Amino acid sequence: MLKAALNGNRSPSEHPSVPITPQQLARDAHAAVTAGADALHLHPRNAAGAESLEAGDVTQALEAVRAACPGVPVGISSGWWILPDAGARLSAVRAWTVLPDFVSVNWHEEGAPQLAELLLTRGVGVEAGLWTAEAVRTFLDWPQRDGALRVLLEMPDKPIRDYKAELKTMFALLDASDLDKQTVLHGLGESAWPLLREAGRRGLSARIGLEDTLLLPGDFAAEGNGELVRVAREMLD
Repeated sequence: MLKAALNGNRSPSEHPSVPITPQQLARDAHAAVTAGADALHLHPRNAAGAESLEAGDVTQALEAVRAACPGVPVGISSGWWILPDAGARLSAVRAWTVLPDFVSVNWHEEGAPQLAELLLTRGVGVEAGLWTAEAVRTFLDWPQRDGALRVLLEMPDKPIRDYKAELKTMFALLDASDLDKQTVLHGLGESAWPLLREAGRRGLSARIGLEDTLLLPGDFAAEGNGELVRVAREMLD
């Protein structure tokens, strides 16, 4: 699987093609799927352009993207920076009237298991975001881990030499467990393309998009999500 991460917390000041509005998200989602994306990940925004988990903002983003890409799974982020209060985050999820297909839950963040359990009761797939070996251990100890949709191994914006040992430990922990879940390997900034290549080498799923990098391999500026996905699909194939 190749997932397109359309916007993240980026703004148009970083790249003019970063999609913010529901209409822009729908446009980029269609371009990404046409280029070879199998699933979509996005961060809904409010009228002021700020990331949001409020029901109305989530509904508008999901409905626009699904209209543009019928049948394609669409997920959103639940990162703590969007709504730092763990209780308020749970309340926001309970208020959703239109549900995403999946939500990424970062396991190092406060209240991650409780949020994941609520999502599961609502019939929403849970992607366990694992940024460190300690997060992998904590996730593997979660009693409902087998209910998760997939795991995301996410590396920071650093050279490969800075995270190689950590990633090796993360894989070792997962390999030693009896967990049988789809794994998505992806990075940010400097680690984005090296980890996409590593995902291809290992036969794992991958992710790319303007959330993860603004550059093509070789440090050439990307036109947008469609071009990033096209190049990534060519590399994986």
